[in-house]
Amino acid sequence: MNSMELIEKRIKDSIKTKEVILKEDEIKRKIAVVAQIMRDTLYGGGTIFFCGNGGSASDALHLTGELIGRFQKERPGMAAVSLNADVSSLTAIANDYGYEKIFSRQVEGLMGAGDVLFAISTSGNSENIYQAVVKAKECNGKTIALLGRDGGRIKEICDISIVVPDEKTARIQETHIMIGHILCELIEGCYE
Repeated sequence: MNSMELIEKRIKDSIKTKEVILKEDEIKRKIAVVAQIMRDTLYGGGTIFFCGNGGSASDALHLTGELIGRFQKERPGMAAVSLNADVSSLTAIANDYGYEKIFSRQVEGLMGAGDVLFAISTSGNSENIYQAVVKAKECNGKTIALLGRDGGRIKEICDISIVVPDEKTARIQETHIMIGHILCELIEGCYE
């Protein structure tokens, strides 16, 4: 396979994964419900806390920026925090408590009842994400997960889980950011 064939194949692979989402009414319904929960939380004075590892950490940062800044519409900044952005806290918690506690410890200190934890994991099995969800529930927060593959064990404990049913991490992450952008558009209420 030459480079042009590879490029075309990867574009088609990405489209195929997104077509699965397009055909799944249940996934589309969940996206709409999640957007409404997030919108109600933000406009009601609550905060959305995002977390993820690796590429999902980048997605957490990206979506936090879209809400604090703006997505497509001029509006006041919204209360969004990426739990993987504070390097001092992450390294201190990892050093003192272990890597599996890097998000749950922050949730314990920052999250209030009515806030939302938005967890992102392509496998659905990241231990630090799992523990953050458990802690968010203990704090009476709402829990939302953007997952891949079969949703893993995180799917079972979240209030709402949106699962991209693909095995390839790259295809899952491409679809996650598409869903994230749709959520931002719905939250802002600017429909094109």
